[in-house]
Amino acid sequence: MADQAEAAFLRVYINTLASQALVYADDYQQPPANSLKKVPVLHISVPAPPPRKKHALEGSSAPLSLTFKSLKPAASYTISVHPTDTIAAVKAALAALPSGPAVDAQRLLLKGKALADAKLVKEYPIKDGDTVNLVLKPAPAPAPAPASASSSQTPTTTATTMDSGKLPSLSIDPPADGSTNAAAPSRKHQRIPSVVLSPSPSSEALPTATGDIMLTLDASTESLPIKELSSYHTVLAEPAFWARLLEFFKAEFKNENDAQNAFEAFILASKNTLTASEIAKIRDRVGVIGMAGT
Repeated sequence: MADQAEAAFLRVYINTLASQALVYADDYQQPPANSLKKVPVLHISVPAPPPRKKHALEGSSAPLSLTFKSLKPAASYTISVHPTDTIAAVKAALAALPSGPAVDAQRLLLKGKALADAKLVKEYPIKDGDTVNLVLKPAPAPAPAPASASSSQTPTTTATTMDSGKLPSLSIDPPADGSTNAAAPSRKHQRIPSVVLSPSPSSEALPTATGDIMLTLDASTESLPIKELSSYHTVLAEPAFWARLLEFFKAEFKNENDAQNAFEAFILASKNTLTASEIAKIRDRVGVIGMAGT
């Protein structure tokens, strides 16, 4: 028991010492036995590093005389710039000249490469006396003027008075709502303009005319041809004629079906001459009904 108690005490004591911070004196020196061995150093001759290449304009603030040459239109400008100037500042200096182009119309090229506005002059291989190509952008085309309101309206058409017949003048006015055929080509239904008949001051044919005559043309009105009824059509359209004809067929044919067939052949041959209304009246009179009631 005594040995176990002593071993427990030693473990507690060692743990306590290990938890304490180790403090060295200011003049503490590590024993040579605990020092690391020095690694031998081989002295090898190394060549000196090459000198740094500097840009020709780096660190130089002397102004540069540059020539800016344009082909279209042929022009040449010579100005003095500093290496620390931006390309945008160079364009502004060109625009400040008496005949200089606008900044927005300028494009600077050096050996076919465009110069960026945000970069400096010294960032490009530009030397004093060099020539820089200047390309001028064409001016934008002016916007077309809007069509006037009068051009969209239908002009009034007036017919001149004929000397021989002394007819009244004919004028066509646009519709009251302002709609025209040119303004709405996609419309299918459009209002027809009015026609105004005005008597001519020198007309003697209409002495009693006191004002204009307004005539409105309706697009939905269709002109129907006027046919003159002949005497043949007048007789053919009479139901009494077909009644007498049916009696004649019944007298000639002993079989009633044969009489009706003959009557039907005659009425079918006359369908191009008779109207549907006239055929209906004839069938109502004689009592013979055709195919599908025709």
